[in-house]
Amino acid sequence: MNKFMKRLLYICIFFLFCCYTDAQTKDIKLKLVETSDIHGDFYSYDFEDMVERTGGLEGVYGYLKEQRKTYGKNLLYFDNGDILQGQPTSYYYNFVDTVSTHLAASILNFMGCNAASFGNHDVETGHKVYDRWKKDCNFPLLGANIIELKTGKPYLKPYTIIERKGVKIAVFGMITPAIPMWLSEELFSGLYFEDMLICAKTWIPYIREKEKPDLIVGLFHAGVKSTLLANKYNEDFSQVVAQQVPGFDIVMTGHDHVKALYKVKNVEGDSVLILNPASRGSYAAVADVVLTKAENGSWNKKINGSLVKMKGYAENGPEFRNHFQKQFQAVYDFSTKKIGRITCPFSDVDSYLGPSALIDFIHQIQLDVTKADISFTAPLTLNSDIPEGDLYVSDMFKLYKYENGLYIMRLKGREVKGALEMSYALWTNQMKSPDDHILLIDRRNSDNQHFFFKNFSFNFDSAAGIIYTVDVTKPAGEKITILSLADGKPFDLDKDYKVAINSYRGNGGGELLTVGAGIPLRELRHRIISIEEHDLRYYMINYITEKGTINPQPLNQWKFVPESWAVPAIARDRSLLFNR
Repeated sequence: MNKFMKRLLYICIFFLFCCYTDAQTKDIKLKLVETSDIHGDFYSYDFEDMVERTGGLEGVYGYLKEQRKTYGKNLLYFDNGDILQGQPTSYYYNFVDTVSTHLAASILNFMGCNAASFGNHDVETGHKVYDRWKKDCNFPLLGANIIELKTGKPYLKPYTIIERKGVKIAVFGMITPAIPMWLSEELFSGLYFEDMLICAKTWIPYIREKEKPDLIVGLFHAGVKSTLLANKYNEDFSQVVAQQVPGFDIVMTGHDHVKALYKVKNVEGDSVLILNPASRGSYAAVADVVLTKAENGSWNKKINGSLVKMKGYAENGPEFRNHFQKQFQAVYDFSTKKIGRITCPFSDVDSYLGPSALIDFIHQIQLDVTKADISFTAPLTLNSDIPEGDLYVSDMFKLYKYENGLYIMRLKGREVKGALEMSYALWTNQMKSPDDHILLIDRRNSDNQHFFFKNFSFNFDSAAGIIYTVDVTKPAGEKITILSLADGKPFDLDKDYKVAINSYRGNGGGELLTVGAGIPLRELRHRIISIEEHDLRYYMINYITEKGTINPQPLNQWKFVPESWAVPAIARDRSLLFNR
């Protein structure tokens, strides 16, 4: 071997030694990014108000593009469900253009999504939609606790393994199991949803033993404030799982639309980072992980989290809008289609303060479609006004956010009263003086200045088809007095009535029928007389199209009493809540 070859050999050996030494000592840095509850906000554009907005997946793409300049493939991006329902974008590719690749899949593919979970609003689209979406996704969809009845095995992959620079990352997905309380069985036929804690206690020991991962990430479409629904379903159990099932390093959550960034200790004393980016891509939840090789060959892990606002990031990636311009235009044309006119403005603010044109318009459609005796519905939006003038498809998404089905159910008069008692107990305060709040509100935790409802406003059902009063001086359970049916006939607590109600409520959502009316959860399905073929928004669009011009007015079939207290209290709380 000549001197040149020897020198070259020494250089190569030295280079390999340096690389080996560097590999043993250099930190491995990972950046994990989560979105959740996008609800069709794919673009930095709102197809309800027809205006540009901050965030959406377009904004997140700009953020990912910027961060990948530093992290490259060490950046991992996950979506945590509820992507298929909420805006005209998702509706159009769910039910109008059913031939093209689903836009939700195309965009996540384009963004380099590494894994995603299912959400309850994804399941609500039905098998035909989400089975198609699943086929269009070029990344693993996870759901360890979505079980096939026929086989007893998960319908989706329970977990996926990702390797980066010698680091093995296990991503384990689950969904909130309370779906049967909100959705019709036909939407998830052949499937059931296992309790999250039971599921995790089965799978995580298996993953740790079989895969021996260096990092375990939970991707849970479930919030952190644990609740037991109908004494059966553990909803929002993410934190409980993180604490009681050893092994997780990071748990990414969603479903409840509430930002979360904190750490908990599990039963073995290890720290677990909990993240939630809230909804619509306004924020991304980020976990920064630094791994350093220990002498025994294991990894020492340093994990920190942040919630990053997506403001301005869409400008980093103009190629996103360019790439999906054809789909953007298709949705824009669909959303701006005129369906009729309205001769007076709609304001959902009025829906919280008494009988309103908006809620009674929905009541009237439900009664017309079903020919039921009584209608129940609640407001699904806040501060969404529709002015007098032309009505467009986009306006229907403002008025009614989700594709709820429409049921006719058999309820006794006392069950109707019980459901309303619970609704107004969630909605209204017990006034003990004329100066008290009439609504059950409190200051926001975030700033302690602004007021908001203490309970979820989508559970504030009112009724049509009956005449009743709500006594705001009475305690919960004693507020409602039903005077008669709307046609003047007597109302009978022991008589069966046909009630028009949406699928969320009819399956037990909000527990107005189970806790309020006292109907056992297992009995609800037997109370369903019929299910209408289409979702409620479909009937709203058809109604307006057929009428051409509508002039909705409050039915005024209920009121707050005593009016001497209620009227000024409503004015005060309206100002506090809505600044109007």
